Amino acid sequence: MKYILLLSFIVISFKITAQDANLSSEVYPEFPECENVDFSNQASCFNTSLINHIRQNFQVPEIVQQENYKGQLTIIFEVDEEGEFQLIYLDAAYDELKEETRRVFDALPRLKPATYNGRAIHMQFKMPLRIPLSSNTVVHQVEEENEISLKSESEVSPEVLEDSNELTELEQIKSEKFTNPRYSSEINIPLSHEFYSRFDAELNEVGNNSHSASKPLRFSEVNKYYDFKEQRRDMLQDRSTYAGRKLWNEHLVRFQTEDYWFTLDPGFDLQIGKDFDQTDHEFTYNNGRQFIVQGGLGKKFNFYSVVYESQGRFAEYYNRFAESIKPDGGDPAIIPGRGVAKTFMNDGYDYPVAEGYLSFTPAKFINIQFGHGDNFIGDGYRSLLLSDNPSPYPYLKLNTTFWKLKYTNTWMSLRDVRPEVVNSGSYRTKYIANHYLSWNVSNRLNLGFFESVMWENDNDRGFDLNYLNPVIFYRAIEFATGADGGNAIIGLTGKYKFSNQMYAYGQWLIDEFSSGDVFGGEGSWKNKLGFQLGLKYFNAFKVNNLYLQAEYNQVRPYTYSHNSITLNYAHNNQGMAHLWGANFREFIGIARYKRDRWYGMAKLIYGKRGFDFNEKGDYYGQDIYRNEEDRPFDTGVEIGQGNTTSSFFTELEAGYIVNPTTNLKLFASFIYRDFNTQVDTPANFDNSTTWINFGLRTDIFNWYFDY
Repeated sequence: MKYILLLSFIVISFKITAQDANLSSEVYPEFPECENVDFSNQASCFNTSLINHIRQNFQVPEIVQQENYKGQLTIIFEVDEEGEFQLIYLDAAYDELKEETRRVFDALPRLKPATYNGRAIHMQFKMPLRIPLSSNTVVHQVEEENEISLKSESEVSPEVLEDSNELTELEQIKSEKFTNPRYSSEINIPLSHEFYSRFDAELNEVGNNSHSASKPLRFSEVNKYYDFKEQRRDMLQDRSTYAGRKLWNEHLVRFQTEDYWFTLDPGFDLQIGKDFDQTDHEFTYNNGRQFIVQGGLGKKFNFYSVVYESQGRFAEYYNRFAESIKPDGGDPAIIPGRGVAKTFMNDGYDYPVAEGYLSFTPAKFINIQFGHGDNFIGDGYRSLLLSDNPSPYPYLKLNTTFWKLKYTNTWMSLRDVRPEVVNSGSYRTKYIANHYLSWNVSNRLNLGFFESVMWENDNDRGFDLNYLNPVIFYRAIEFATGADGGNAIIGLTGKYKFSNQMYAYGQWLIDEFSSGDVFGGEGSWKNKLGFQLGLKYFNAFKVNNLYLQAEYNQVRPYTYSHNSITLNYAHNNQGMAHLWGANFREFIGIARYKRDRWYGMAKLIYGKRGFDFNEKGDYYGQDIYRNEEDRPFDTGVEIGQGNTTSSFFTELEAGYIVNPTTNLKLFASFIYRDFNTQVDTPANFDNSTTWINFGLRTDIFNWYFDY
């Protein structure tokens, strides 16, 4: 009797254990016909039932039959927590095929949802659907009248299944669990001052062997010091519906296997505002839509692309500046930081933009990128060496990181779009090669060394292969290729960490240096210099997530300009460094605060600039596109000379992060700008602006309105 009781106990324990194992496993959605299928065959039953439902209900459109089309639809869908089918992505050669696929999926029955640990979850799938439909299952030849008979997996013998390639693809219908691989990938962190401020403190803690100046940084670089996944989890909301998750928490489309992953997202830059000093128009606006795709193939290769389609009209001072840098050819403006604009509805601008890159990491120490976008060098709000101020441009970049060093080489192709240099309707091409070496001297001190050279495509020179050498001093090549062969700039950067809460940073720029003139004390025009000094304070005054920044910048007249008119340090009529050009000094104060999904920012900028009195007269050194030989004097050159102008700019912004995965934000902003010139000219005159904005924006690039 005791053995019978023991046997009964063992059987009952085994059943309970098996049930517990099933509960702790991921269980597929369940069609009604799969209700009594054992756990090990649930996935197969789901796949077979789905194919059968589609095969029985799908009606191939007449036009597809007439053209004898053979091809494949790509379908990405999910079964949500309610057991409902949600079609996420659909690609087909015919719109009629898309419409029929939607109809069939709308007609699919409601299932028992997938579960994990006994809790209902959503489960995503990728499915290739072939036309003709007979290609989607194992086919069996019927002798009578040469007809093709379709059979489900359960109707086909094991021998036939072993020889079928279709079964392999059917088993791969399910996407693996999405683990947000972007956060450990070689994809760039989009240039957003607000987003970078979230991890600035962790990245720059005392003792970290990190390099923060050469931007954009890659997720893999920062993820060593800042846990992106944990920070995202802390911001997630409890949303159970498909629409709720996609809006508030997730990528619109996400797919991952062992070998590759990708995400697809829409982006928005929708703004409506009012310039209270503008009388011609009632409102300002920006209507920007974006399509963002990113992913990885294996662990070494990543890709990213975003296409912008935008129309807008801005505050009057911003419109004037955009029109003042318009290109040759009749287009009305260049939107700063974006690109050439067409006329839209008589009083607005239409400015499409495309950015993207391929990122390849062949070895632990090396990353290679080829793309179209912007770069930045420095730890400040501004950079005097290389900034994200201009429109996107093509570039090739090589990052090498080892020991306490990070070495960045960048080669860029730029354009000069002014009427006086355009040839036969084609914009003038010029090139830049630069390298930047960042060295962590100690646990607290970092030093950086920068060198850049620009040359133009004269004498069909094209891209000079001399500058492909990643380690040689460019100044030597510049002399070797001729006195006017290029325009070289050098710079130094530094950073010192006082504590985990505070560090100081700076830059020193040398465009041209004459030691005799510097120490002669006569203010020579040849002393084309600039410097930056800044301080950052994290968790300021013991207030968590309060970020304070103070920064001073100054650049002497004629810096970044050149006696060869095309060799200025600029692209698309915008400076490659500071957006004010040269001949200025400015003070910047920034405060940022973030709590959960809420954030706020306050910015104050006071500056002194020296403009020309007219564009054909004496050149006082602010407009880097003018020829420095038009200067009125050789000595006594000082910052603010010419039409001395003081400017005050303040910006307040508060917002809510709608989706932390895509950085979609709902915001409101207030801008006040006061501009006071010594003499009013057609280009520069006394004016003040009060501008408010409300919007919904995917924050993946920096808007600069502080011109």
